[in-house]
Amino acid sequence: MFGRLMPREGKYFDLFNSHAELIALGGTALSNMIAALVDNPEKAPLYAEEIDALERKADAITHDTLAQLHTAFITPFDRDEIHQLINGMDDILDIMQDVAESMTLYDIHRVPPEAKAMAVVTENCCLCVQSVVKLLHSMDNAPSILKLCHQINELESEADRSLRGAMSKIFREEPDVREVVKLKEIYELLESVTDRCKDVAGTVEAIVLENS
Repeated sequence: MFGRLMPREGKYFDLFNSHAELIALGGTALSNMIAALVDNPEKAPLYAEEIDALERKADAITHDTLAQLHTAFITPFDRDEIHQLINGMDDILDIMQDVAESMTLYDIHRVPPEAKAMAVVTENCCLCVQSVVKLLHSMDNAPSILKLCHQINELESEADRSLRGAMSKIFREEPDVREVVKLKEIYELLESVTDRCKDVAGTVEAIVLENS
């Protein structure tokens, strides 16, 4: 058993977990923001500010992780994989911030149910990322990790299908070209969040397969 535990020098797993927690909080804040635009519009800017604050905290963790990577003698797994993992996680929050900023910039107040549904899928994907990162400290967790990676891939596929359906609907039913442009951008960004979650799952899966 002990041979399958990752070396903990440098507190990498603490940093990964802290970052993953911010991703989960960001996914929830984004879903709440989009729901608020329908039910409680005055609260939407507060969620946008929360996402911005979470992204800044995540940037700091990413910086600390990379700085540690350049000074630590022992790493829990390949240095390139650590670099890829933490940067991939950071990309998730970057795109969530892009969604929130775009919705504010475009002054979006009318949110179709498709956007709300996609936001829920995005939130679930982010929660799965947090769960899978929490398990990464031990390769004894390999079966559970791989199952969660598969779940993230399934959620990304669901987001793909939702994107196609939402795009088809706005092009068929939305008469205002400006609204089409705005919603197209939001839909594509929401789907991109799940793409980045899938990328992180791919990195985690590679780490597990190489080390278990």
